Amino acid sequence: MSETLQSTPEDAGVERRGLLIAGLIIAMLFGALEGTIVGTAMPRIVGELGGLSLMTWLTTAYMLTSTTVVPIAGKLADLLGRKSIYVTGLVIFMIGSVLCGMSQTMGQLIFFRALQGIGGGIMMPMAIIIIGDIFTGAQRAKWQGVFGAIFGLASVIGPQIGGWIVDSLNWHWVFYINLPVGIIATLLISLGLQSYKATGPVKFDLAGMFTMIVGVVSLLLALTFGGTEFPWASLQIIGLFVLAVVSLVSFVRIESRTPEPILPVQLFKNRTFTVVNGIGFFMSVGMFGAIMFVPLFMQGIVGISASASGTVMTPMMVTMIIASILGGQLVYRIGARLQMMAGMIIMSGGFLMLTTLNMTTTKLYASGIMMVIGLGMGLVMPLLTLILQESFPKKDLGVVTSSSQFFRQIGGTFGMTILGVVMNNRSDTLLSTTLVPMLQKLPKEAGAMVDKLTASIHTNPQALYSALLNPETLKQFPQELTNVMVPVIKSALVDSLHAVFWFGLGFVLIGAILTPLLGKVKLIKRGKESGDSVQPEVAAR
Repeated sequence: MSETLQSTPEDAGVERRGLLIAGLIIAMLFGALEGTIVGTAMPRIVGELGGLSLMTWLTTAYMLTSTTVVPIAGKLADLLGRKSIYVTGLVIFMIGSVLCGMSQTMGQLIFFRALQGIGGGIMMPMAIIIIGDIFTGAQRAKWQGVFGAIFGLASVIGPQIGGWIVDSLNWHWVFYINLPVGIIATLLISLGLQSYKATGPVKFDLAGMFTMIVGVVSLLLALTFGGTEFPWASLQIIGLFVLAVVSLVSFVRIESRTPEPILPVQLFKNRTFTVVNGIGFFMSVGMFGAIMFVPLFMQGIVGISASASGTVMTPMMVTMIIASILGGQLVYRIGARLQMMAGMIIMSGGFLMLTTLNMTTTKLYASGIMMVIGLGMGLVMPLLTLILQESFPKKDLGVVTSSSQFFRQIGGTFGMTILGVVMNNRSDTLLSTTLVPMLQKLPKEAGAMVDKLTASIHTNPQALYSALLNPETLKQFPQELTNVMVPVIKSALVDSLHAVFWFGLGFVLIGAILTPLLGKVKLIKRGKESGDSVQPEVAAR
């Protein structure tokens, strides 16, 4: 589906390729930064707009739309060309960003975050798809590693940039800053990427799009609010799960019959496609055991500040960046299957080390564990896309690339939900047998406080941990009570997090077990034209 530009000299193509890569890097960096920057600005946003109870929707709204649109964007890129879809995503993201900055209420901000998420969901897979278009072989592997490292870099520098913007300007500029950067990225990508003109009628899988959107959104909502906003056995959550199942089953039936499916069912008959996406899914499920819960351990048990606990995560991102770049070259020396297996085993070792964390753990030791996990992640993550791109023809490049991103995002959502349930259930059991009897012995005058603490144990132990391990909150309790409660709560938190890390390890091990099923993946070290890179006409999509 590429348009040949035979009249274009090769050097002009190289120049366009340079502009294109610069635009891709800028677009991916500012898109990846948005999540961490907004997280830093949350307290200021809530302080000005109010709506504390709606704060989680700022993340949920973006996650719902961005995750759902990823496979649709990949398919549309195959049908209509990369340039039109990518530029559309950039424009939607910029419009959403400006409207977010102009928001006067929390409701408006949530709605515009959802709009911004549509643009972000289009942008996320497009850079990797285009890299797959313009490079093959070792060059493709190198650039996949570089772009994977950009996400890690965004995680490291995002909070600092967000803090500086909020302190120096105001929270509105957390969103406004996307406009000038986005315009530069759009211009570079527009100049560097040629337009694609369809030669025949384009058939859109509207029924597939509708059923997939309903199914994925219902599933994500059920996983997000089950056990928190509503009980798992409530009519609302059960209804969402039923709607998700019905919609996704309908989606599969539609995809098996339509001529231009969003996610062709026959792809799952390909062992490489199924195994690689399975590895990505289970890796993401387990990975959130480290990303979500290690800061809670460091703040609650070790007793360091929130900002200091963030620095514990930085070594993981640094080693992930280094391993992503080096892994893109190493794969041609040792092979994809061996590198994938090595990365998953290293990650498993890191999770096993997490289960050794205790009340005497030092910040240095925890940072060392995170470095091990980051090393494993960096070796695996670029391969999840590279293997698919090297194993399928270019006509399927958009679909298979976006599928990799999609299954990892769904895996991350499952991870946050499943591991959160593990922690809450374990905490409920431990605190009910240790802390509740202690609270029941308190004088009747403390009845209201006892009822409140007991309710938190059964409904949201994580909130209880955060509150009672906060020095300011502890000052509200009698010193004698604090001296008795805190050791019990800390002990329960350690045991609960150990359960989380063991479950996370289990999911990563499932991914590791899948790696031998990958078979021998053929990776071409050099492209067929012009060394390692493809001629300019291949980029004209």
